[in-house]
Amino acid sequence: MKDSNEPASRREAEANMPFEIHPASVRTEYELLHLMRRLISRYGFAHFMIARLPLADEQRFSERLVLSNWPAELVQQYDAGETFQTSELVERLRQTKLPVTGGPELMEPAGKGAGKAAFIRLPPHAGMGHFAVLLHTTYGEPFVAVLSGTRDEPAGAERATLYLALLQLFECLERTFDAGSGAREKLSSREVECLRWAAAGKSSDEIAIILGISAYTVSSYFKSATRKLDAVNRMQAIARAMRMKLI
Repeated sequence: MKDSNEPASRREAEANMPFEIHPASVRTEYELLHLMRRLISRYGFAHFMIARLPLADEQRFSERLVLSNWPAELVQQYDAGETFQTSELVERLRQTKLPVTGGPELMEPAGKGAGKAAFIRLPPHAGMGHFAVLLHTTYGEPFVAVLSGTRDEPAGAERATLYLALLQLFECLERTFDAGSGAREKLSSREVECLRWAAAGKSSDEIAIILGISAYTVSSYFKSATRKLDAVNRMQAIARAMRMKLI
């Protein structure tokens, strides 16, 4: 990893100070995003992301992504390349419970040379290093948390502090999953059907034909589902429904 412009002495001093997180006080994704931004700012990273660990190829990268500040165009590029699920990063995380660190090569397909096409490093990750950990929900579902930036590799107390901070932040995130469980019971079967077909890429008019109802009624179902899921638009409602395993 590259050296940061921030003085090393300052980072070393901060590494010895606890990053204060009170999981019980974090109730929303907005509060969690604020904490994640504070974390990367304090330790000299540029990007963060938390995603479900790929277990198969049936989902796109964007559908696994839970929380991140990655640029939208970067997410789209990983979707198009279908490389994240086969990356060196994911392969190494499957084999250890310890943090995984490394440079941009972590985002390249594992086992290069085994018939894989040449990989082009995507900006802004072309010059970044990564600090990643494997985390599990209470029910054992695996997630990956990644911090990325052009700074030196975390070591010693700083490495341990980052691991603990990500573990606490992930517990906060899991609490937001549980907070949404009420929506699971509130959503009607029609609302779930509309969200499921929209996630499959169908338009409102197509969903109306499939379900045998009017496009206006489909729109009404989307509005009510969006409200119940505490989302700001249809796309966020679909993402939250997928995260809660409603669709």
